[in-house]
Amino acid sequence: MSRLIALFLALAVALGLALLAGRPPAPRPADAPTEAFSAIRALADVGVIARSPHPVGSPENAQVRDYLVLRMNALGLSPEVRPDFGFRRIDRISQPVFLGGAVENVVGVLPGRDRSAPALAIMAHYDSVPNSPGAADDAAGVATALELARILKAGPPPARDVIFVITDGEEAGLLGAQAFFSGDPLARRIGFLVNMEARGGGGLVQMFQTGKHNQGTIDLLQAEARRPTASSLAVLLYSVMPNDTDFTVARGAGVAGLNFAFIGRQFDYHAPSSTAANLDLGSLQHMGDQVTAVALSVARAPSLPEEGPDQVFSHVAGDLLVAYPAIIGWAILLAVAGLLALAVRNARRLGALDAPGVVRGVGAGLYLLLLTGALLHLARRIAAGGGGFLEQRALLARAGVWEVALLLIGLAVLLLAPRLAARGRSRLQASALALAAGAAALPFGWDLAAVALGIAAAVTGVMTFGPPVRVAPAWTGVLLSALVGAAVLQVVAPTAAFLVAWPLLAAGLLALATDLGASRSRWRLPVAGVLIGAPVTAWLLGYAHGVFLGLDLPALLAGFAWLAALTLWPLLHGEPEDTIGETRMALATAGAVATALALAAFLRLVPPWTERHPEVTLVQHLHDANTGQAFLVSSEPRLSRWSRSVLSREGGKPAKARDELVARGAYWSTPVRAVALKGVETTMERLADGRQRLVLRAPDDARGLSLDLRSNTLVAEATMNGRPAALLTTPGVWNRIRLQAPPREVVIEFRPVGPGTLEARTLTRLSGWPVGLQPLPPRRPSERAFGDSDTALVKAGRTFNW
Repeated sequence: MSRLIALFLALAVALGLALLAGRPPAPRPADAPTEAFSAIRALADVGVIARSPHPVGSPENAQVRDYLVLRMNALGLSPEVRPDFGFRRIDRISQPVFLGGAVENVVGVLPGRDRSAPALAIMAHYDSVPNSPGAADDAAGVATALELARILKAGPPPARDVIFVITDGEEAGLLGAQAFFSGDPLARRIGFLVNMEARGGGGLVQMFQTGKHNQGTIDLLQAEARRPTASSLAVLLYSVMPNDTDFTVARGAGVAGLNFAFIGRQFDYHAPSSTAANLDLGSLQHMGDQVTAVALSVARAPSLPEEGPDQVFSHVAGDLLVAYPAIIGWAILLAVAGLLALAVRNARRLGALDAPGVVRGVGAGLYLLLLTGALLHLARRIAAGGGGFLEQRALLARAGVWEVALLLIGLAVLLLAPRLAARGRSRLQASALALAAGAAALPFGWDLAAVALGIAAAVTGVMTFGPPVRVAPAWTGVLLSALVGAAVLQVVAPTAAFLVAWPLLAAGLLALATDLGASRSRWRLPVAGVLIGAPVTAWLLGYAHGVFLGLDLPALLAGFAWLAALTLWPLLHGEPEDTIGETRMALATAGAVATALALAAFLRLVPPWTERHPEVTLVQHLHDANTGQAFLVSSEPRLSRWSRSVLSREGGKPAKARDELVARGAYWSTPVRAVALKGVETTMERLADGRQRLVLRAPDDARGLSLDLRSNTLVAEATMNGRPAALLTTPGVWNRIRLQAPPREVVIEFRPVGPGTLEARTLTRLSGWPVGLQPLPPRRPSERAFGDSDTALVKAGRTFNW
């Protein structure tokens, strides 16, 4: 078997294994055994909950609340609706930004044998974002909780109480969870919690967040989970990402537990297409299997998982989840060093090693990493402009095509870099390709990342690809650089180091078995390369797919191409005399890059919009109560045909505007005929004890209220609706308050330190398109309202002195 045949066999097997591992299980039917989770049974609840969009505070959300009360009563959970006002500051940013609103959590309890034992909590949220039915996010989670309650009720009584916390207002800022964990007496009884979420309408369920000190929790997951997709890398990444779920609030309150979500079909995330018909039932089944296995174990166990040091863990295949203390990572790296030392000794005995070749191997691996990053970044610039969620939707509509394009780029550079090292005399070609990859992104706008990646790859190529390098020293250089990288990760992020250490351990075994690719046996390298390289590459493809789904940063995928090279390098590395293989590789490389960039251009030039994947349309009417002016506005990055026609219908030309009260970034705006609309009434009075009271009275049809406050003097003892609030702590700084489903009256009180001024700017979002405004034209089936579209905004501002 030749190396070339072995290489493509390894790649084919790896892709097949990755595809099989990424398929959710088949949904169990409605007549599945009583003790088993059935996605078809749960789908009935999804269909009711996701019948229509139901954001917090809406009449539709109240209908879902009432349905949940009926269902939970039928399951013997004695549910209660807990009205409250959730209010929290966003901790991840320095500017004071607060989220709040009226919520109605639905809480029920399945009694256990020991009512005094710490309880298990099952949590999901029932509200959706505006204009999305929310079948996945989070009707699927609520339906899973109800099906789990049925399973628990049908079996023997649990050892402890099981509390079902179905929160409201998650999409408005985790408001229901904040209200529950800050004041509900039941929250203090919870010892372990399982939360369910979704990002998209399908894909495998991932366990991506745990409570603190998770050793016992991971032991539980390792013992009970069904086909788990979980890793300490995901936990680490999520901790630094600007994302939160209800579990974030529970974790902050010191509650142990697990956070599950399926991620895939992301076009449906927070979109009108998130319907029960578009929900992947295999994903619902996988969610149910994971949560049911863990919840039944905790509910029936005599004690809860114990705390211990955070574990390093990752799924491998099937039900296998490997976990160990972080310090074991050093033992793995020591084993890698030992294997590599033995392989180097054997290769030296065969006369296959030289120091300059090892150094060039380090450079070849770095060139592979940088050039892959440059080409992936170029493909993203070609495929779609901008990096926001709305900008990405055209790619999400054809995510499969986009992922194939990125995979082709990774494959192309994998084929190229080792061959350049083997052939030598390739400095000019290597540097020219790298510079072209960086420069080609510049027509789409100045791009520092493209320039930096292109220049860095070009410099590396010039320094690396001189004399030909044999496979043993080149591969040794790649492995040594990976060993250094793994050691650095082991120091700075030990729970993530396994991502490099495990493939490196497999590569060390392969290096020892094949004398660093220099073995004189004709069969040893091809056979061992397939047996070791294929499963390692399949495992890496699974992680690369997760990064593809979770982050719109394709250049990061270059790291997985580099990791795949650790075990594939001896099959990729040709010999100078192999002219036939060299020609084939050159053609394959050029074809893969050309195809990938052509697919990227196709994604940009050919609109994807269909009834299944409709185009975003977002138009609102903005009335400025202070000036009497009115505007039609849209926060679409690039105006759709429908939105442009609406904004232009009174003869105006849409232009960019900025107002952080209206939108986070620039938005499109066109002046139109004004119609008087009623927003929030704002008054201020001095109380007898010297405090100031700011009162905001919202109209009946208010669904949201944005309030910006700025004081020019110190204030103390600030409260909102009677609760302490860290407002106006710094003079001259805008405090941004965003309320969904605001109460009819918002009261802010504070004690100023001396005379001063308070600036108050308000933006009221009204429900629906008010009577009196020119009706909006109908949309085509391939166009749907998104987010807060088809609503009116009333802007006002006042300044108060004391």
